[in-house]
Amino acid sequence: MDRALCIHGHFYQPPREDPWLGRILPEGSAAPAVHWNERICRESYAPMARARRQDGAGRIVELFNCYSHMSFNAGPTLMSWMARSAPDTYARILEADRESLARLGHGNALAQIYHHVIMPLATERDKRLEVAWAVDDFKARFGRDPEGMWLSETAVDTPTLEALAQAGIRFTILAPSQATAISDNGRDWRGVDAGSLDIRRPYAVRLPSGREIAVFFYHGPLSQAVAFENLLADGEHFFRRLSESAGGGLLSLATDGETYGHHFKFGEMALAYALDKAKSGRDGLTLTNFAAYLAANPPKAYAKIREASAWSCAHGVERWRSDCGCTAGDHPGYNQRWRAPLRNALDLLKSRLDSHYDAKAGALFKAPEAALDAYGQVLAGTQSKEGFERLHMAPSADAVRRGAAWKLLSMQAWGLASFASCAWFFDEISRLEPVNAMTFALRAVELARATGMADPEPEILTILAQARSNEPAMGSGADIWETMARPRRETPKTLITQALVTLALENRLPLGGEEAAATWPGVAVTVRLENAPAGAPRPGAAAIVYRHETAADRYELTYTPAPTANPFAACAAIRPATGGVEEGFAFEAVGLPVNKRQALADAFSRHHAEVFHAENLAAAAVARSLVTERQEAQNTLTLAPLVLHLWPGLLWLEVFEPPLPPKKRELLHLFLKHTGDGSPVKAALEARIAVEAARLIELPDPDWRLLARLTRHAAELGLHPDWWAAQNALWQRRPFTGPARELAEALGFAV
Repeated sequence: MDRALCIHGHFYQPPREDPWLGRILPEGSAAPAVHWNERICRESYAPMARARRQDGAGRIVELFNCYSHMSFNAGPTLMSWMARSAPDTYARILEADRESLARLGHGNALAQIYHHVIMPLATERDKRLEVAWAVDDFKARFGRDPEGMWLSETAVDTPTLEALAQAGIRFTILAPSQATAISDNGRDWRGVDAGSLDIRRPYAVRLPSGREIAVFFYHGPLSQAVAFENLLADGEHFFRRLSESAGGGLLSLATDGETYGHHFKFGEMALAYALDKAKSGRDGLTLTNFAAYLAANPPKAYAKIREASAWSCAHGVERWRSDCGCTAGDHPGYNQRWRAPLRNALDLLKSRLDSHYDAKAGALFKAPEAALDAYGQVLAGTQSKEGFERLHMAPSADAVRRGAAWKLLSMQAWGLASFASCAWFFDEISRLEPVNAMTFALRAVELARATGMADPEPEILTILAQARSNEPAMGSGADIWETMARPRRETPKTLITQALVTLALENRLPLGGEEAAATWPGVAVTVRLENAPAGAPRPGAAAIVYRHETAADRYELTYTPAPTANPFAACAAIRPATGGVEEGFAFEAVGLPVNKRQALADAFSRHHAEVFHAENLAAAAVARSLVTERQEAQNTLTLAPLVLHLWPGLLWLEVFEPPLPPKKRELLHLFLKHTGDGSPVKAALEARIAVEAARLIELPDPDWRLLARLTRHAAELGLHPDWWAAQNALWQRRPFTGPARELAEALGFAV
């Protein structure tokens, strides 16, 4: 009997990047991580790429790549961040698709709607762009055409399926409640609901264009149990539930990637256990993915979908435009009447942006719609700016007109980003997600104004004023736009301020006419400064270049250093290089929002942590060489309080260097252990040791004895580094033989 199993994971984070800097700024709610992408990646996405499989004694027997044995989609906004900031996990995801493609003939990866917009609420153009850009992104990452595409919140209507089919997508995945009728011949229909629908086979949906697209309906109760019923508490119990439910076709689940590890600690281990058992064929189960199953089992029946419906809203798609009662949050008594004004304001803005594009693009592009579709290749990195200009921009376009063309394209992208579904999903308009949506909209407005559009803000704010926060102090949506979104807007003053503060904090301010750059993914600011007497104004120049624009904005610059240690006590004056009025400003008065000031503080902390470590090691090496033998009744170093600041360096050397003679070592260890109790820098030192151990393991010819010694010394000194990255690096060097065997045992492997 056919007992096929497919577990799907939806891996997604909304666009979080600051639309000027192109970098995710600190998000306080994600503490202790800097932002939510970083936190969820460490808690869920990264562990799933190397899930620990353990024996009965708790020793690691395998690092299991869950992505290799499950269906998954990973959204473009998450994957673009991961490629820069979590390259190891990113590589494991790509590797998993290649492995599954070789094993099954079809890869595990599905594409995903680009900005995670609710497709039934999108215009025809926006539907087309969300699909086209998603296809471009997928092809750039996975090196093949996508066969399936995940719809945000499984939100669907017939025009959405038309957009998928037109782009060559063969299937999508829906909730069982989204089917209304089925037919064996496409003529005789019988009504179904979530309880009566046979979810074990794919269905074809006939479209008005004459095309067809396949639809899989996942197992609702089991998918819900993974998310909400603690099914991941025990891997064996999870597998048994899967086995009991399988048979006679395809058992498919749709799950949120955050479930594994973030919502349920060690959930990835339960998933890895179940996938491993299914992989081995236990109970006659066969692991597959949707594309492979579809190729072997083309639809033999037809389905009609529930129009404008989604898995997470019992009222269709009202969750993203009205106070329908569906919400996520922990605030009893809150209402979501703010959803409609927020939707209406952004819909109005997007209609204005579209009209502006249509009015301006004809003179700038050979074919405006084709250029807009192809912009996804620029976003994906498969088309250079120069190549795009040759293919799509009008031959007569000079540098100014090309700059306007790039602004129009970026305007459309940020306009689309403002519709990411998370803005309406939760229970309060002043949350991070709606504020991000307003920030993206603000950036789109700025680009529209820069290309000649009449200011749409007064209309937008009039509508947003109708959205009332559940927190009286926050006021209306218009207040939130003014107090939380608008301060994020970058200007030449704010960018040059951040550049100069960054260079000052990192001791990189240029001298004697040299240049130095502060660079973010979305923009770079290059500064040139001349010499001047200490504290005197320093003349120079600054240039600002945005990533997807070709021309630099240039300024004459005068920089006056801060007279105190506070870099914001500095000031500057700028004048456009093309001429104009000079504008002076104090950095304190620029009004950077808290997340951008925190980002600067974080950059300072990282830089000076490295400087301090190097200086501390150098002094500690001298201090360590001067340690004497322990004398009678002595229980710590002489004048120990004066060397407390050297504790990190002394400990580092004691972990990594060969041991001192026994009597000297005994005295030093007494000091180190006593000082280490409750040390505020202990956690940071443990993290640094763990990173260094992983780096040493990844060397072409590791010093295995040094590595075994450092793990032993760390344990002796009461340190408990998280060896996760070191374990990952060591696993790549199997089998464990010789000196590597001792290290493997010390790191928790079964050898």
